[in-house]
Parts: sequence; structure tokens; C-alpha cells
Amino acid sequence: MKILVAEDDADDRFLIQTAFEEKGYSDILEFVENGIELIAYLDESSKESMPRIILLDLNMPKKDGREVLLELKQHHLFKRIPIVVFTTTKNENEIARCYDLGANTYIVKPTSFEELLFIVEQIHSYWLNAAAIA
Repeated sequence: MKILVAEDDADDRFLIQTAFEEKGYSDILEFVENGIELIAYLDESSKESMPRIILLDLNMPKKDGREVLLELKQHHLFKRIPIVVFTTTKNENEIARCYDLGANTYIVKPTSFEELLFIVEQIHSYWLNAAAIA
């Protein structure tokens, strides 16, 4: 299964990749660094090669996660892709705004690698196992 990760921070991309590998998941992780790249990636994908889930950072250059979230949830093909907001922003108003824009879940980035491993396991168990069944 393919997971699209929109993350501008190279260290965070490395940690996410490492966590999936350490958990033994064979999912294909594709990375983009901003919202413009994310939209272009989806536009260039066939229906069969669409990601099963998108991990979306909010604070990215060029086009931030909020703009992307709004655009994706209004698009006839992309609106069904589950979007997990994965960000450092803990603000309650921001969380509510993301849900209003159509986020499927909101996760604050962990402060330790052990916590990241747990989150990766939870994401995989809930979103990818459910996607495989659907």
C-alpha cells in the first residue's frame, strides 16, 4: 500500500521512514515537501496508484496543509483519500479548523522516537488495515 507523506522537514521525513521500517511495515512511503508537490503528485497519479492515506503536515512552504486539505476535500477524486494531519500544532482552534476542513484525524507529532513508533503502529492498524478491507 502506498502512503503519501507531505512533510517539509528532512529530519521528520527520515524519522517517519525509519519508524515504518523498524515496525516492519512494507508500505511504500512517498514523500513530498509542500502542498504544491502534493497536488501535482496526485494529479499525475492514476486512480489505481492513488495513495491509501495521506500524512499531512500543516506548516509547509508554498502551499500549507490547511490549503491542501481544503482543496483535496473539494476534489471529486481526492476527497475519499483519508487524511491524517500530522503536525506540531497543538492549538484547539487549529484542530477544530482541520476537522471542519475535512481531516479524518489529527495527530500532534510526538517528542520521542518510541512515541513515533506507537503512532505509526496505530496509523497502520487503523487506517491501512481498514483501507485493505474496504
